Amino acid sequence: MHYLDFEKPLAEIEGKAEELRAMAAANEEVDIGDEAAALDRKAEAMLRDLYGKLSPWRKCQVARHPERPHCRDYIAQLFTEYTPLAGDRTFGEDNAVLGGLARFQDRPVVVIGHEKGHDTQTRLEHNFGMARPEGYRKAIRLMEMADRFGLPVITLIDTPGAYPGKGAEERGQSEAIARSTETCLQIGVPLVSLVIGEGGSGGAVAFATANRVAMLEHSVYSVISPEGCASILWKDAEKMREAAEALRLTAQDLKKLAVIDRIVDEPLGGAHRDPESTMASVAAALAAMLGQLETVSRKDLVAQRRQKFLDIGSKGLAA
Repeated sequence: MHYLDFEKPLAEIEGKAEELRAMAAANEEVDIGDEAAALDRKAEAMLRDLYGKLSPWRKCQVARHPERPHCRDYIAQLFTEYTPLAGDRTFGEDNAVLGGLARFQDRPVVVIGHEKGHDTQTRLEHNFGMARPEGYRKAIRLMEMADRFGLPVITLIDTPGAYPGKGAEERGQSEAIARSTETCLQIGVPLVSLVIGEGGSGGAVAFATANRVAMLEHSVYSVISPEGCASILWKDAEKMREAAEALRLTAQDLKKLAVIDRIVDEPLGGAHRDPESTMASVAAALAAMLGQLETVSRKDLVAQRRQKFLDIGSKGLAA
């Protein structure tokens, strides 16, 4: 288990409980079950206390947890007959974006998402979830295909932002993001999005301009990272805690501001502690959102989606 910095006291208690169990397993004559159980109860109480009052910055840390389920995990668990589709038919393939045809609860859909990777090798392979122009153009191709064949689109958001490298800028990064956002607004099929980790800037909006937008309880969604915001406003990236507070990037804040429609509960301690329970909650949320849209006409889907985003901000920051 990877522990975050604010979980260090919890790590000590859970570590001691594991040591006691290891001692008991090595020597059957040692009876320390009661002591281990007491430590387990203490650890659970501490976990409830820690996660019951997470600050925005701590939510950022949980959203970035290396063991948090990623896009490939959701695709493997929630979708069947997944057939990945690659390339933008212009430049090449972008491994930061996964997408293809699949079935969700036996219904044909197109699924698209950011993939960060789970270890050093796969993170480099997937460019830490930061898409290049070809990734957004691949998404455009898949959304247009979904529109042509009347397939709902599900997008899974988990990116610190679009890749800012020189090559990406030369190949039209901002134009690709804008076109992807435009395509989200134009397709006449149900489009639902879920932020599963980080939702960073235009790199997230390009996939999340949807009829229904949901966030996992401890995910974050913002125009800029707290570190980037702090560097710009205070010339000091160490002020990321203050920036996280000011950005209103938590699911709870964004639900109040009507930027998102639904918050998907996570198990105690975050999605990484019980991936199976998280998958079940996500499946139920996606099914409910798709169910709300299945009888809506193409014209109304487009009109409602457009109006949804025109209305954002109408509640004001006092919400």
